[in-house]
Amino acid sequence: MIKEITILPGQDKNENKEIFDQITLQAGETISIVGPTGSGKTAFITDIELLAQGDTSTRRYILINGKIPPDEIRYDPAQKPIAMITQNTKCFADLSVQEFLTIHARARKINNQQIVGDTLKLANKFTGEKIKLQNKVTILSGGQTRSLLIADALLIGAAPIILLDEIENAGIFKQEVLEIIRSTSKIIIFVTHDPVIALSTKKRLIMGNGAVKKIVFQNKSESGAAQNLLEFDQKMGIIRENLRAGYEITQELVSANFA
Repeated sequence: MIKEITILPGQDKNENKEIFDQITLQAGETISIVGPTGSGKTAFITDIELLAQGDTSTRRYILINGKIPPDEIRYDPAQKPIAMITQNTKCFADLSVQEFLTIHARARKINNQQIVGDTLKLANKFTGEKIKLQNKVTILSGGQTRSLLIADALLIGAAPIILLDEIENAGIFKQEVLEIIRSTSKIIIFVTHDPVIALSTKKRLIMGNGAVKKIVFQNKSESGAAQNLLEFDQKMGIIRENLRAGYEITQELVSANFA
């Protein structure tokens, strides 16, 4: 069982050592990583996904439960405890959604026949255009693909560590994702530009020049701001879905949502 992961400092793009001694994330903890484009956000979670041992460009080390992870966890995909989902994640296999989920469940030795239906149901909570079991995974939209893979990671993969790279840009319902994730005991790491997601986590890392520049802990004021932003974002979501459905976006509709 994975109780925690620890990130030991590496170096920035100028080979200067990072400012922190170590960053430890406990099971059930959700953090966000923010910073401008090119600041090292994706490299940070890639180090975690690879369980880096000083063998990446950043020279970071990743520990599992305070120890160096064994090779079988690092290199055997079936044993790797990490699911990483990015904007560019694609499913190349020419399988139906049902075949894709069934094969993964079989590989994980899950005998529960209901797991495929439960995974699809969860995925459809995250996307506006519903996914069907007979759909080919190669024809799913970006948002549908990310929704399916997040649900798959949560239920079938049962990965204790989930890395989500800018999922808000994939057309999914991030409020629903946040709500589901908060109810798990997993370690969840968001790379994000979205203030709703960033302020909804208890801790966030500020990146710059390829390194962690600052660690910010959520306070009471930020918690209140996050709630206000979430309510605002939900109202924007109503208008967004009306727009996608082809309805006229009138001043009255906007006023009714933002009154």
